[in-house]
Amino acid sequence: MWLLFVFIFIIFAIAFNQFFKVAIKSTKKDGALTVLMQSLAGICALILMPFFKFKLPTDYKIYLFLGLACIFYAISDRMNTTVRRGVEASTYSIIKQLSTVFMIIAGLLFFKEPFVWKKIIGAILIIFSNIFVFYEKGKQKLNKYVLLGILSCLVFSIALFLDVNISDNFNLAFYVALTLLVPALLLTIFGRIKFTDIKNELQHGNKKVIFITSFSWAITLIAGLRAYQLGKVTLVAPLRSLTVIGNVIVGYFFLNEKDNLLKKVIAAIMIVISVFLIKG
Repeated sequence: MWLLFVFIFIIFAIAFNQFFKVAIKSTKKDGALTVLMQSLAGICALILMPFFKFKLPTDYKIYLFLGLACIFYAISDRMNTTVRRGVEASTYSIIKQLSTVFMIIAGLLFFKEPFVWKKIIGAILIIFSNIFVFYEKGKQKLNKYVLLGILSCLVFSIALFLDVNISDNFNLAFYVALTLLVPALLLTIFGRIKFTDIKNELQHGNKKVIFITSFSWAITLIAGLRAYQLGKVTLVAPLRSLTVIGNVIVGYFFLNEKDNLLKKVIAAIMIVISVFLIKG
């Protein structure tokens, strides 16, 4: 069963990444679009609640850590929308893998995990794959979007660090809804995003693309977590990383992302190998 959820994750993760790139092209305010799709994705997750056993934790510490994690998820989601505007969808999927590197560092520093050479080599491979894609002799490729993407990965890793293993204590769909709707609320309040701005994004944007992106977002999160719950991390994680190769291939045909194609393919393969080393 876990393999089915991995397959669902890969399909919808690729769809989410590709359609998000299409949606961002017609937006006027990145923050409003982020809140709109977070909210729609959260509603989609709530609709799927009956398919999972309903349970809630009684330990208040879990809610505290979830609340803190949602703050960082909100910041990361907002950054990601801007990053997606400035880089190709296939490139974004490669940058996103840096979160794994930050989690390895967190594991060594805070979880006191043992120093394992395979993990270090895997992390170095991920870093090298990004350098390989962005470095071009005589040109400065690290533009503001790439730097913001790296910062977003760091913020996202902090959220994961706070959020580790919390999902097991909740109805899975409800948990996913919380990690979408709470950040949407935080962004609306602290980002001073008006309801009229959100409404305008829906009215003047590509509605079909917005709904497909939001639905794919919800399914991606649910399927990804469910795969980890049912399967072994050492098997699930490497297969999940196939989304990188998938995004490079689909981006070539769907979004006409042909720049540095060979570099992206090689980088994607390096990332898959690195995940096998890290999780193996």
